[in-house]
Amino acid sequence: MNRRQFLKSALFTTIGAIVLSASKKVTAETKKVIGKVYTKKFKNLDISAIGFGLMRLPTKLGDPDVSATQAMVDYAMEHGINYYDTAWFYHGGKSELTAGKVLKKYPRNSYYLADKLPLSRLTGKDSVLEFFNEQLNRCQVDYFDFYLAHCINESEWKTVKEYNIYEQLSQKKKEGKIKYLGFSFHATPELLEEVISTYEWDFVQLPINLIDWEKTDSSGWYGVNAKKQYEIVTKAGIPVVVMNPLKGGQLSTLNSKAVELLKRENPEASPSSWSLRYVASLENVFCVLSGMTEMEHMVDNVNTFINFKPLTEKEQKILSNAIAVYKSSGAITCTYCKYCDGCPIGIDIPKNFNIYNEYKSDNKKDKFIAAYEGIKEENRPDKCISCGICKPKCPQKLDIPNLLKEVSDLYKKLKG
Repeated sequence: MNRRQFLKSALFTTIGAIVLSASKKVTAETKKVIGKVYTKKFKNLDISAIGFGLMRLPTKLGDPDVSATQAMVDYAMEHGINYYDTAWFYHGGKSELTAGKVLKKYPRNSYYLADKLPLSRLTGKDSVLEFFNEQLNRCQVDYFDFYLAHCINESEWKTVKEYNIYEQLSQKKKEGKIKYLGFSFHATPELLEEVISTYEWDFVQLPINLIDWEKTDSSGWYGVNAKKQYEIVTKAGIPVVVMNPLKGGQLSTLNSKAVELLKRENPEASPSSWSLRYVASLENVFCVLSGMTEMEHMVDNVNTFINFKPLTEKEQKILSNAIAVYKSSGAITCTYCKYCDGCPIGIDIPKNFNIYNEYKSDNKKDKFIAAYEGIKEENRPDKCISCGICKPKCPQKLDIPNLLKEVSDLYKKLKG
């Protein structure tokens, strides 16, 4: 049973008849949940414990669907979600523009907007403020509540120091153009310790989920050692925003065996609600970002955080067992962030990993073969030339060329 099936069951049971559109999306006019979401303290602010990550917005003809996004934001605002997170790279640069359009109907002091400096796009010291000012224009705001150096890793850390980025952004903070300054991080605990000891940060955004909680396990999955990173920043007294709490949606769907374990304990709870509750239960986390694509995702998340309860010890064990079952399937830990875009062969890397993971979840041979053959022959994974351009771009540190070979090998095996 996938997330959509769980959501449909839960919503009909707890709220009664819900009007669904032809595409099974829940309409904004349907009022399913009453109340405001749970909030947590950041400094003297009350921040909604669930934030709207504007990375996976509904689309229309390839671009963000402003009307559908507006409906989701309206629902979010109505139910107390006040933290919105965007970035230069999201939706090919159009997430920021969309944020500006959908939030401008609300008073500026009624929400908190987070944006990020695209470190990999900078060309010199002067480009820092050029990007910053353009982002203000795109978002149609005079200041950012939360502003981050985006995706610090070994390479981008050198950029931060070389271009005096912290110093320049600190000046913007003094001018009131930035209220709180932080960074998002995709690297080792050792580098994290260096970053937080070099400068004074107001907050940090970390990828935290149960798949990545430990560094590695017997299944050989790569993990970012989120537990160690969380402990480092917590010891330093730096509050945390969580990104990637559902591992790019993998923890929303899992597989049938894993879902059955969760369903047995709570038939009405969606798989994603379990994982969101887990990370929101961490004491030093003040907001958990969810990249919601459809209204039903918004409704489910709002329901989870209006009725928020930390996971019990028993529930944590059940969730850990379910994730262990899912990991044993051999799915690839791709989060569909698309940072690997730009393959010279034109391979859609996340798409290939997605159809592979779907097979690992449902074992539907014909479905996998059809999806694979639906890809243009010249863009299939067996055409990978192992140039390695994609590897350093991947925040999950996946060995993409070898994993693409696994996808193509699976096709050859199933095709016979």
